Amino acid sequence: MPLLLNITTLPFIGEVNLVGSMLLVFFICFLAVVCFEFVNGFHDTANAVATVIYTKALKPVIAIPWSGFWNFMGVFLGGVTVAMGILKLVPLNELMRLPVQVGACMVISVLLASIMWNIGTWYLGIPCSSSHTMIGAMIGAGLGFTWYYGGKGVNWGQAEEIGLSLIISPIIGFGLAALLMLFLKHIIKSKALFHTPTGENDRPPILIRLLLITTCTLVSFFHGSNDGQKGVGLLMLILIAFFPAKYAINHSVSESKIQKALNQTEQVIQHTQQSGNGIFLKLDSAVKVCKTDLAAENKTTDKNAAFKFRLSLQKVITNIKKITEDDKIKLAGNDKHTLISASEDLTHVTDFAPIWVIATISVSLGLGTMIGWKRIVVTIGEKIGNEHLNYAQGATAEIVAASTIGLSTSFGLPVSTTHVLSSGIAGAMVASGGKNNLNNKTLKNIAIAWVLTLPVAIVLAFILFMVFHLFI
Repeated sequence: MPLLLNITTLPFIGEVNLVGSMLLVFFICFLAVVCFEFVNGFHDTANAVATVIYTKALKPVIAIPWSGFWNFMGVFLGGVTVAMGILKLVPLNELMRLPVQVGACMVISVLLASIMWNIGTWYLGIPCSSSHTMIGAMIGAGLGFTWYYGGKGVNWGQAEEIGLSLIISPIIGFGLAALLMLFLKHIIKSKALFHTPTGENDRPPILIRLLLITTCTLVSFFHGSNDGQKGVGLLMLILIAFFPAKYAINHSVSESKIQKALNQTEQVIQHTQQSGNGIFLKLDSAVKVCKTDLAAENKTTDKNAAFKFRLSLQKVITNIKKITEDDKIKLAGNDKHTLISASEDLTHVTDFAPIWVIATISVSLGLGTMIGWKRIVVTIGEKIGNEHLNYAQGATAEIVAASTIGLSTSFGLPVSTTHVLSSGIAGAMVASGGKNNLNNKTLKNIAIAWVLTLPVAIVLAFILFMVFHLFI
């Protein structure tokens, strides 16, 4: 009989009984996700500071902490939409039904595969997408799950949506940067803006310097709000895998608020003229089941009760969205608003992250930004083009990157800061001097990493899941 440890002082988690060995695995998983976000900081965030360093707008000793701080703020203020999109890639509901060890296998496989590839590409100085890496690893671990347990190990609809955003965003970055650069070149025609710094003391004029610092700040903030959320999603996956009763649902949302949202939904169903419609009948049934599950007193301590309540909530939310997003279903303005509001309130119960999770990822990303940045900065600043980065090229690439990442975050889609910014610099270089202005060797290395990242991460995570599964 394994020794059970009674943990009464574990920070942020509260009382819970765990097998001693699984407690150790939990801390390993927790440390791994912190390490992943730390690596993400010095791997991806280096992109944000490359332009201000190479245009002499800021010295590295100032630029790195500055970018780290704004990455921290981006994670802290960015919400959890992207994080929840990442979570939906894996069979979260199925994992909750299985022993904790299965979730541990998946988490460790994803994190180790991501860290291995990220560190390898960083060592070679190749800008590589941490987003690509992590998503590929989640798909690989999901395939391993399917191999052993059947069912849907990967949410392919979600994977397709995320994959399209990762593929399209660099193309958008290249095109928009080229257009903006041409606009600056032919309309603004400012010689100071197109100056290329040469010496250590050759700094930009104050207005251009402020522009470059502002764009660096925006890229750093939006990188945190997008990439940082991926770390939040991974940490929530760990918590739900190990402590499903506590973290599968948001216990900080009061039962009265949930009850109110369910009652409002029922009222709309009862007085609408389309209550006989099949989708309304499904919603009515889902609401009744959810009310029953809400009344269960053990859902805060029992894994199965929490799982059941989470599923019933998701069914209500899904059916509400089907009704409000279907143009064929005509609802009075107030009714539609009531249903959307109820759906948002209920979503906060299933899609959430505690403040300490966000703070942990924020600090990890911010600290990582301050270490190991130089390899990637050198590639971005010197090796994408055949000439030193000028002020206009740096500002153009970062304006486009910040806009693209910010919009993607608002839609809950993860994108690659690395690829958006790299393609933006390439677009600005082409607009400045044609395709001969690009360093083909560097672009080839970035393209190879871009192509290989997904399959390598998938294979690595799949193999690791198989190996770890032998020991559970």
